Amino acid sequence: MTVQTNSYANPALIIVDMQNDFVRREGPLRVPDALGTVPAHLDLIAAFRTASRPVIYTKFLSRQIPNLAWNWSPECAPPLKCCWQGHRRYYGEVDEELDCTEVIGELVPSPDDLIIQKYGYGAFHGTDLNEELAVMGVGSLVITGTVSQICVEETARQAYHHGYPTTVVSDAVSSFDADLHHAMLRNFAMKFGWVETSPEVVAALSGY
Repeated sequence: MTVQTNSYANPALIIVDMQNDFVRREGPLRVPDALGTVPAHLDLIAAFRTASRPVIYTKFLSRQIPNLAWNWSPECAPPLKCCWQGHRRYYGEVDEELDCTEVIGELVPSPDDLIIQKYGYGAFHGTDLNEELAVMGVGSLVITGTVSQICVEETARQAYHHGYPTTVVSDAVSSFDADLHHAMLRNFAMKFGWVETSPEVVAALSGY
């Protein structure tokens, strides 16, 4: 049996949930380390654009009626309304009132980027992501974003089950819990895919 080494065949970059309510200081579900991943994200986005490879964003949307998610993320319920589409919130660090579900301004998508809106943790569940990847001829995935052990991990595991060689970028994912963050990276690399740094991914794309 041949053990497959890491693959960057026709790769796409998936940036998971780098939204105002997860990244900005006043976000109800803020991940303190998320803003620190912006430089790595910018390097990866530039590399994928230079290689003419797809950049895909996901946006987590809260259901606006009582649901299971409210049990574990009560911030999604009124009055905070975390990640309610169309709900605007004031974020003091940028001194603006913004749509709480939008991708942060530092990583704003280009008009041609695919944006996947999802109501669950993983980007494949209940969306047309797999069909869109097929149309684009994508053969492998590089995944970044937040939260490492929740939406990032769920998306990356779903990618594995859909047959995509998948790499999680260790310096471009973030969590509110360091132990769970490191456990997720260790477990993913053990059974589901690869874990690499942004410089390693950028170097791999240099041949495109």
